[in-house]
Amino acid sequence: MPKKRYNPYAVASTETQLERLVDDEAPHDAATANPYLVTGHALYSLGQTYDPYRVKPLKPFDIEEASESTAQEEVCSCRWIDRGDIVDEADYLYQLGKQDVRPMNERGTGLRSRGEVQDFDKLRAQCQRSGRLFEDPEFPASDCSIFFSRTPPRPFQWKRPHEISDSPLFISSGASRFDVLQGELGDCWLLAAVANITLNKDLFAQVVPDGQEIDDDYAGIFHFRFWQYGRWVDVVIDDRLPTYHGQLAFMHSADNHEFWSALLEKAYAKLHGSYEALKGGTTCEAMEDFSGGVTEMYDIDKAPDNLFQVMLKANERKSLMSCSIEPDPYVAEAEMPNGLIKGHAYSVTKACMADIETPRVHGKIPMVRVRNPWGNEAEWKGAFSDSSSEWNYIPEATRQELGLTFDADGEFWMTFKDFTRNFQRLEICNLSPDSLDDDDDSLLAKRWEMSVFEGAWVRGATAGGCRNYINTFAHNPQYTVHLDDVDEDDEEQKCTMIVAVMQKNRRAQRRLGLDCLTIGFSIYHLADPDSAPKPLDVNFFRYNTSVARAPSFINLREVSCRFKLPPGTYCIIPSTFEPNEEGEFLIRIFSEKTNNMEENDEEVGPGRVDESIIEDSVVRTHVIKPELAKESEYDKMVRQFFNQIAGDNLEVDWQELKQVLDYALKKEFTFEGFSKDTVRSMIALLDVDNSGQLGLEEFKSLWSSIRLWKSVFRRHDRSGSCFLNGFELRSALNESGYRVNNNLLNSLMHRYGDKEGRVAFDDFMACAVKMKTCIEIFRDKDPSSTNKATFSLEDWLNHSMYS
Repeated sequence: MPKKRYNPYAVASTETQLERLVDDEAPHDAATANPYLVTGHALYSLGQTYDPYRVKPLKPFDIEEASESTAQEEVCSCRWIDRGDIVDEADYLYQLGKQDVRPMNERGTGLRSRGEVQDFDKLRAQCQRSGRLFEDPEFPASDCSIFFSRTPPRPFQWKRPHEISDSPLFISSGASRFDVLQGELGDCWLLAAVANITLNKDLFAQVVPDGQEIDDDYAGIFHFRFWQYGRWVDVVIDDRLPTYHGQLAFMHSADNHEFWSALLEKAYAKLHGSYEALKGGTTCEAMEDFSGGVTEMYDIDKAPDNLFQVMLKANERKSLMSCSIEPDPYVAEAEMPNGLIKGHAYSVTKACMADIETPRVHGKIPMVRVRNPWGNEAEWKGAFSDSSSEWNYIPEATRQELGLTFDADGEFWMTFKDFTRNFQRLEICNLSPDSLDDDDDSLLAKRWEMSVFEGAWVRGATAGGCRNYINTFAHNPQYTVHLDDVDEDDEEQKCTMIVAVMQKNRRAQRRLGLDCLTIGFSIYHLADPDSAPKPLDVNFFRYNTSVARAPSFINLREVSCRFKLPPGTYCIIPSTFEPNEEGEFLIRIFSEKTNNMEENDEEVGPGRVDESIIEDSVVRTHVIKPELAKESEYDKMVRQFFNQIAGDNLEVDWQELKQVLDYALKKEFTFEGFSKDTVRSMIALLDVDNSGQLGLEEFKSLWSSIRLWKSVFRRHDRSGSCFLNGFELRSALNESGYRVNNNLLNSLMHRYGDKEGRVAFDDFMACAVKMKTCIEIFRDKDPSSTNKATFSLEDWLNHSMYS
């Protein structure tokens, strides 16, 4: 029997089948729990929550190498076949997408929740039992679902399909690109993408699930699926649609009895908050939401010489394509003399070589078929336009093969030369990224390696801005990528890598006045990764230049670019253009060969206290509990005041401790005194008997820590304002003996920072107390230093609520 190897594109429909495919050393723990979950390379840092929707297709490796611990800790979503079996990658992505669908508003979808979780099957069954038509409370039939910035320009009426047509159908005679016509909304970019998915049956079925006919069991409810930031999300809607004078106001079909396209647009509007949120966009955004693919943009004036071969190959792989012309700054969607519309998105529905016979020339000519989503007579008027004389030179057999029609349906043909002369931008969304740089058809079946990480830019923590802001640039999230193997048959001996950075949830926040941030990324080569600081610090960026970068910083949802780099280790820095601009993002890396991607960050945990900050003190080198140095006159004064407040029992509660600390520290720092939550946390830190009070020895230990923390704070508060610049928080905690990474730092800034990205003295002390408490609780539960701890629910609640 041949050896089994890991294959992320393999299929096993049952647990029994999976067990039959793997030998005794296979990870049966994972297989038994779920036949689609098996071991893979590490996807998560220690302590990260496992998420089966954060998937990384991996290079095959011997299943015998998978250890039992790997089976328990390093799990990815995948399926199996025998070695040598051939699996269609596009079908794999489609099937994987079908499994990984989550209802909108569910935790873990990556979207900001705007209401209740809606389960389509349950809601439809409830409506069928009650005999009522569904009314969506999360997207009501009212003006607020249409416009968020103004009142509607005309009175829209919401009507159900049977109120618009006497014989409504969800889909009539199959879905077609001609079912997509634009209405009053300026979302031609969306229509171009919708028209494209009708050309791929599997992809269309993923976005528009089957079983939604308007029949006797009709309940007025539909659902559609969209890819959002690494996950498929199921969006439920009712069937009430905006109309004006009894006609659909927005996207609609040429067949007045067909409603799938209008309902799809409504679901997409709900996903983003309103119909108005769909006004203006790029087709690549919608194409990615309908496919989960990666989009590459080509400026046609600067496109590679093999652009038509790229389009041919994309057409063969059923990739989604669109094109556009730069807008007229004075006229919206201005029509040119040649019939094309400026600032308008078109679908590219085909690219091919067509036979041509003229009195002088016999051969093939590169041709492109383009569609205007308006679906009317607004078409190309040049060579090979509808009914033009040039078609006389195309043999009848070729015309039939092309499916040539001369209807006023918005679709037209043009030569590739005319295409490049008249359009300025081409967007290609690869359903499964392929090698667009190579014309070799033998590479069509090659799979790309993909890595995905989610991150955030947080004011005062990880929103460092671009390289122009050298002092804060190093605070941005950092990701290292190891490119070890060069591309096959690459004469330059280089590695292809596509980097795509996508900002999350911006369109849905337009109603809040937020638009896309201006984003980009830089790539640095690490000549000696083992000796480089982790993360890279400001000195590294002062003395090293980037080897590649995004073409520009731009306010699009996604910035992507393809690079060819020598083998080595690289660090990618995604950033906003200006510092302190907050947002979430998804970074995706594609390469022909394996790329080992990881966050370039340090591990969370106890560290070493910077001894230089403590004057006249003796501090242990691996500090968590610093000892008091020789008591100074100031310390004696504080201790005497403690004794005075404590009384005969020599113990203080939180109110009495607040008096002592305010008395001691208001003389050094200008602040209003400690909050009760901060002081209560200090009590919990050292209250070993759960009495809610501290004795003298416990106070002395607390005071020792406070001396350290206030010295650190004073060092970083250079202006004496009693506030730390948030970018200083990480180094301040490091000097206090606590290592934090970007994920934890973001959480700390959300918890302890203010709107200006600063940390007040009281908040810094509360943060330090919490860090110390959590680490000590964890260490008590992990006596063997395994970096793992087990808590009962009672233990967890007790520690969390008290500390």
